[in-house]
Amino acid sequence: MGLTALERVDLPDGQKLFRRWIVALAIIGIIMMFLPWVQNFRAKGTVTALDPAFRPQTVHATIPGRIEEWRVFEGDTVSFGDTIARLSEIKPEYLDPEIVPRTAEMRQAKSNSAGGYLEKVAALDEQIRNFRREQQNKLELARNKLAQSKLKVNTLQADLAQQEVQVSIAEYQRRRSDTLVTEGLKPLTDLEAKRLKEQEANAKYVKIANELDQARTDVEQAQIEINNVGPTYQGKIAKAMSDRASALTSYYNSVGDVAKLQIQESNYSIRQGYNYILAPQDGIVAKVLTPGIGETVKEGDAVVSILPSQFTAAVEIFVEPFNLPLVRQGQQVRFLFDGWPAVFFSGWPGLSYGTFVGEVVAVDNIIDSKGRYRVLVGPSDDGRDWPAALRPGSGAEGVALLETVPVWYELWRQLNAFPPDYYQDAGESEEVKTKAPKTRVVK
Repeated sequence: MGLTALERVDLPDGQKLFRRWIVALAIIGIIMMFLPWVQNFRAKGTVTALDPAFRPQTVHATIPGRIEEWRVFEGDTVSFGDTIARLSEIKPEYLDPEIVPRTAEMRQAKSNSAGGYLEKVAALDEQIRNFRREQQNKLELARNKLAQSKLKVNTLQADLAQQEVQVSIAEYQRRRSDTLVTEGLKPLTDLEAKRLKEQEANAKYVKIANELDQARTDVEQAQIEINNVGPTYQGKIAKAMSDRASALTSYYNSVGDVAKLQIQESNYSIRQGYNYILAPQDGIVAKVLTPGIGETVKEGDAVVSILPSQFTAAVEIFVEPFNLPLVRQGQQVRFLFDGWPAVFFSGWPGLSYGTFVGEVVAVDNIIDSKGRYRVLVGPSDDGRDWPAALRPGSGAEGVALLETVPVWYELWRQLNAFPPDYYQDAGESEEVKTKAPKTRVVK
């Protein structure tokens, strides 16, 4: 059987080995193209606290003052309510060290003044009641006097009518006696007696008439007195009521002043408590921001920064808008923390070493100044505990795990700059969770 020249030529051993390697690598490459690949994207971030109340915070001066004493140093551990520094007042209206007791004395004096006005109101109320009783009594007396005067007028009118008859009789007897004396039938003494009797009757008539006029005058005066009783006492009552209203106004003003002084006293007492800058929670004094003795601080100036001693660690990562639609609540994220050695195999997270598992807690809906979105990730129960030595501000790199696809598909996607595949499970909702995942406290 004939052989071609090429077939008769023997290849060197090195070339044969190279050809075998090329074939083997090609077969391995083809096989690897069909291996599963977990799509992911990376984002840088920093460690923070899951609860905003336990994130690093600055302690501010509530009032302006002068620093008189420091009671802590940087790195000291403080408990809630511990004194960090003591301030002294610099505003003139608060310099008096006895301002609280003196304000209390002013309040007590004003309260006593209010009590005096209240007693005056009570006295005027009693005076008004007395005026009304006196008015009623005067009115009754005037009415009784009017009735008596009217009765006296009636009596005198009857007496006057009777006396008028007596005068007529006396005048008739005197004329008859005068005739009889002229005729010489009676002596002159009898005439004189009749004349005297007539004069007495006329005098009595005049007297009764005068008494009747006086009684009528008394009736008019009694009526006038009745008419004057009301206005007289109404004027007195009106003046007393006016004085009562003034006293009551002064009382209410004093009560208002007492309330204002009570507020001032309470404010002064509370303000004196602000002379001491207290630790808002358990933590470590990270940095003194206003050092020195005798330095003045304004209201709201930062004095020290405190790092809470206990907090639930979380990581805030920042993702590009291109990847934001792939982030959802509860999504798993792998972390590589600065200072902790780790090896991460992109596409095969199961082969990674030194990574820590977290899950998405919240996603911001507002883009930041650098055109990124903030995503807050907390610890997950599916992985090992996060390092206890993590502190806010430490760097971290997050790797969000997405869909599992063949390697060839991932290469094709990368070459075409397509976004990763993302499929939402059936029935899974995009509603915001109301509770964060279970977390562990880092001490």
